[in-house]
Amino acid sequence: MKLKIWRDDNVKVETMPAIERAVAPKTGADVLIESLVNEGVETIFGYPGGAVLPIYDAIYRARDQIKHLLFRHEQGSIHAAEGYARVTGKPGVVIATSGPGATNLITGIADAMMDSLPLIIFTGQVATGVIGTDAFQEADIIGITTPITKHNYQVRSIEELPRIIKEAFHIATTGRPGPVVIDMPKDISANPVPRGEMNTDFHLPGYQPTTRPNPLQIIKLADALSKAKRPVILAGAGVLHGKAVVELRQLAERHRLPVTTTLLGLGSFPGSHELSLGMAGMHGTYTANMALYECDLLVNIGARFDDRLTGNLNHFAPSAKVVHIDIDPAEIGKNVPTSIPIVADAREALTELLKQSFEVLHHADWLSKLEENKRHYPLWHEDYGQALSAQELIQAVYHASGGEAIVTTDVGQHQMWAAQHYILNNPDCWVTSGGLGTMGFGFPAAIGAQLAAPDKTVIALVGDGGFQMTLQELGVLQERNLPVKVIIVNNGALGMVRQWQEEFYEERYSESLLPVQPDFVKLAESYSIKGVKIETKEELRTILPEALAYDGPVVIDCRVVLTENVYPMIAPGKGLHEMIGVKP
Repeated sequence: MKLKIWRDDNVKVETMPAIERAVAPKTGADVLIESLVNEGVETIFGYPGGAVLPIYDAIYRARDQIKHLLFRHEQGSIHAAEGYARVTGKPGVVIATSGPGATNLITGIADAMMDSLPLIIFTGQVATGVIGTDAFQEADIIGITTPITKHNYQVRSIEELPRIIKEAFHIATTGRPGPVVIDMPKDISANPVPRGEMNTDFHLPGYQPTTRPNPLQIIKLADALSKAKRPVILAGAGVLHGKAVVELRQLAERHRLPVTTTLLGLGSFPGSHELSLGMAGMHGTYTANMALYECDLLVNIGARFDDRLTGNLNHFAPSAKVVHIDIDPAEIGKNVPTSIPIVADAREALTELLKQSFEVLHHADWLSKLEENKRHYPLWHEDYGQALSAQELIQAVYHASGGEAIVTTDVGQHQMWAAQHYILNNPDCWVTSGGLGTMGFGFPAAIGAQLAAPDKTVIALVGDGGFQMTLQELGVLQERNLPVKVIIVNNGALGMVRQWQEEFYEERYSESLLPVQPDFVKLAESYSIKGVKIETKEELRTILPEALAYDGPVVIDCRVVLTENVYPMIAPGKGLHEMIGVKP
């Protein structure tokens, strides 16, 4: 007979001779897949190996119920799962084998933990009988991931597997979202299921996230807003995770409250709105940073007060009463002293605040000053004639896409330029690595985002350095014919490293330039993907719209000026008011 090799709907089916296999009994791996289907999982991101072969066999048997995407490296699979989770709000599910397969996921797990992304990660493990013996491809994944997961498990019996999976989804998606690891010994997934029912009920008395705010704290916040002369709202990713975008806009518009966002909070408030001040922080706008420095009331909704936002803490909001709304109590007061702490889900807190009857009457002069700052200190860039600046490239991408694309990035100069110049008016359309700052994140994250939103234009804005870390996932792009548009902001350098060396290391460009690179157009074509190059403003005007409109994946190599820097900038140790690179 002939045995069909299953790949997926879009891939040719091959055949090979095989011995007919008898119907096998249900295994722990089958229970795992059934549990995922019951949780509504449609897509698994992964890479097989010896310790997870029973799971992949179960995936084969359940191929009509669940899809699997084979990535070329485990790091690509987990970043794709992050992109999927960021766009959908649903957990991305990842599978890797034991040992090196599991350890190749570590960067993505830490990245998801820092940026509060819900993931369920299944790692293969050696059989229970040899755990702790340094068996082939054994790694203590529980010990390794404990500091970088919301929770982790090692399964010790098939009977507990359905409960663990149910519990893991609950933990990953409630409270502050985060990654959960489930370590699967091979014998647990390979062994037949014992007779009898398996219980999925769970009770977690030590894990009861507070979602509803204390009413007295909401009253205090309303009173503070009614008295403030220089109020400002800081919107973080918690607004997006809490689905509080509508409530935030209602609050801002009702009381004429200016809004600035963190890097991860972009899209939580329309960037083109008259009350928007733009992004704050190290490369934030002059208006946003000065608003934080001069305000008398700062209302933080779902942001961490990390160092890239605050700059020198001695100069952060020095005259402000600070209000912090966050579902994670550990974040409140951690970095910035807080006058009115509110532990709650962002949407719940804003809903209760909107019920309060109060007026904000005293800050007309403040709004006028902020508008004046916008006019006098806009973002700017040099004009290089026909040569391209990265800022012009990002602006052209924004206009050519109508501002409606899902944008993913790596970390570095291109990330900051995208945050500054691609105006985000919609939620869940900005996918970037914020807390960990992971190079190589943007391209595979775009694959996950495209799977999450197949009808949307997905643009991966990546640097030439970061793209070379995960470019092997072009194979997935071609195999699945996913119409991701990969735009390489190619300045021939590790741009942000080069900028810091220019600013703070007397232009000693130690190992930050990339004189040898692949021909990215030929590279794309080697994967049967359309590739184009843009080097001038004229080519940008004519080629970019056509490439973005192309019905399929495209790699666009955009050669931009090497020496361009990201401004404004707050140097390490400086306050928000001490920006460099500001021009009227």
